[in-house]
Amino acid sequence: MEFDLDARILALALARMVDAVANSFLVVVLPLYIGSQVVSLPGFVGTTVSVASVDFLVSPELLIGVVLSLFGFLNSLGQPLTGAWSDRTGRRKDFLLFGLGLVAVGSAGYIYFTDYVSVLLMRALQGVGAAFTIPVTVALVNELSASEDRGGNFGLFNTFRLLGFGAGPLVAGVVVAGGPYTLASVTISGFTAAFLVAVVGALISFAMIAVLISDPERPDDQAADNISIRVRGREDTLLDPVFTLGVGTVVMALSLALFAPLGNVINDRLGQGTFLFSLQFGAAVLANVLFQYPIGRLSDRFGRRPFLLGGFVLLLPSTLGQGFVTAPMAMLVLRFLQGAAIAAVFAPSLALAGDLAKEGQSGSTLSILTMGFGLGIAFGTLFSGILVGFGFAVPFVVATIGGAIALLLVYTQVYDPATPAVGLSASD
Repeated sequence: MEFDLDARILALALARMVDAVANSFLVVVLPLYIGSQVVSLPGFVGTTVSVASVDFLVSPELLIGVVLSLFGFLNSLGQPLTGAWSDRTGRRKDFLLFGLGLVAVGSAGYIYFTDYVSVLLMRALQGVGAAFTIPVTVALVNELSASEDRGGNFGLFNTFRLLGFGAGPLVAGVVVAGGPYTLASVTISGFTAAFLVAVVGALISFAMIAVLISDPERPDDQAADNISIRVRGREDTLLDPVFTLGVGTVVMALSLALFAPLGNVINDRLGQGTFLFSLQFGAAVLANVLFQYPIGRLSDRFGRRPFLLGGFVLLLPSTLGQGFVTAPMAMLVLRFLQGAAIAAVFAPSLALAGDLAKEGQSGSTLSILTMGFGLGIAFGTLFSGILVGFGFAVPFVVATIGGAIALLLVYTQVYDPATPAVGLSASD
């Protein structure tokens, strides 16, 4: 099957990779920055507050968590709004440039504002910026793709995004540790250098989009007038297929996100050090990078459903097993298999949602999946720390149960547009 790569798709993928490097930089740098002596923390740090008769210690770690989670929630919850807004106007490029501009301004703000509230506001600004860029980018990929190439294009796009996201933390650690630096007789700290790298990354993406991307042409009457998230199906299914894919994406991302917050617990349980934990964490990312594109291409040829179902089937044992293994190599294998399962789900899900999207509604339709991924990551990191208190295996068991429900929903409620629906009847 011949595959013609649109240069605009490649430009979007490269711009997203550079932007992902810049954003993932901050995931590593901000906790170090806030925990350093550079940022002045509020006076109530170290005190105990009572919420619903439960006492909480206001620690620096709690403030770091607030900064990181604020970005995720603003980003995810804002995506349906910005996606729908871009559908109404059809001005994808302007939205993308505006969002990248906010990300760059936020990164630069960390250099000049060194109190906690200002850092929080800069991260919030970046969350809003990401809400403008992510759904609009995937909408452009969808609108620039023919149906027979859509899976491969989304696989390529996700591959570059993951490469950027994986490389960012590695480079960030080197940049911060290597400071201070002297540039043109001016000495700057490792933190300042890292923030400048994030600014440059956002500006490079901005320049690439400005020069290489233009909005797809469409008649004026194609602008979407009635855009909403549809939950109920029509004639053949109880639930809307795209909404069902969004639910599945939440569960998929949640299963992936359980691992990272449990680093210390996992290392103690498996009798390993941070190096092996890093390898296990990276194994899922590596599998995603390796399999996103080929699975996307295969879904163009053989349909989306077989890979969606196969991915969820593989997700169940690879997630559940992480709660019970006691050997580092077994955990490494399970993480790799989990990454492969997620690759089998995500690229075909985006492609199928693109297949089902109405003309002029790519932004609002695909934002359901991108929002789902962001919420899954946010809730996964939160639930992981809460549920592990009931037993090490509990987070993984709960995620597996969620995965089984998602598999059932996808099997009964999601179909390829080119084939008859196989789900439940709305009258059942």
